[in-house]
Amino acid sequence: MLQLPSPFPPDHLRLLLADHIETTYKKRGETYGDIAELIADLIRQRQGNYLAFFPSYRYMNEVVECFVEAHPAVSTRVQESGMSEREREAFLAVFNEDNPNITVGFAVMGGIFGEGIDLVGERLVGAVVVGVGLPQICLERDLIRNYFDQHELSGFEYAYTYPGMNRVLQAAGRVIRTYEDRGAILLVDRRFDQGRYRQLFPPSWNDVRPVHAPAHIAESLEDFWSNSHESA
Repeated sequence: MLQLPSPFPPDHLRLLLADHIETTYKKRGETYGDIAELIADLIRQRQGNYLAFFPSYRYMNEVVECFVEAHPAVSTRVQESGMSEREREAFLAVFNEDNPNITVGFAVMGGIFGEGIDLVGERLVGAVVVGVGLPQICLERDLIRNYFDQHELSGFEYAYTYPGMNRVLQAAGRVIRTYEDRGAILLVDRRFDQGRYRQLFPPSWNDVRPVHAPAHIAESLEDFWSNSHESA
């Protein structure tokens, strides 16, 4: 696999990792409130526009419900299945540089907002990526898994892990789109601290900062945003 270095300054990105939360399918029901508060902890450090990405609509909507109930003053936008072109444009329209409020958009990884959109500069200052993006188990992916297993390669990696991390990287990649962009990314999942996933991180993600409490997020981002303003 060919890996090229990022063309953007590494100090323009602050990468945080909440590896104390498990987002596996069996554990998701225990995490809705915790993830809602992690998002709140991230966005309260700086006014601006944010995106939060999830592995499924159901998971996303459960967290949205908790977030809206706890933080009704925050403007939110939620991706819906089968959105028309006009609805997509309306979703993105609020992500403008002159937005006077904090706005959080909730979306699914691998969907229309997880790839192929460019919210440059102040249009997007941060993103939350919940989970490692594993595709749903299906016949096609199991056939891929069996094929590589039969060739003495790790079928699970090729069928599920690699496509999942591709979704993660695409979602996180919405934050830094130009040389001038600065932003914060919060990864949420215990598995991101495992070697099998760390080795798939791009070189520009070499400075990962664990955050296990609101104070950790506040301290890390206060330093990051203050330095960003001084160098701007």
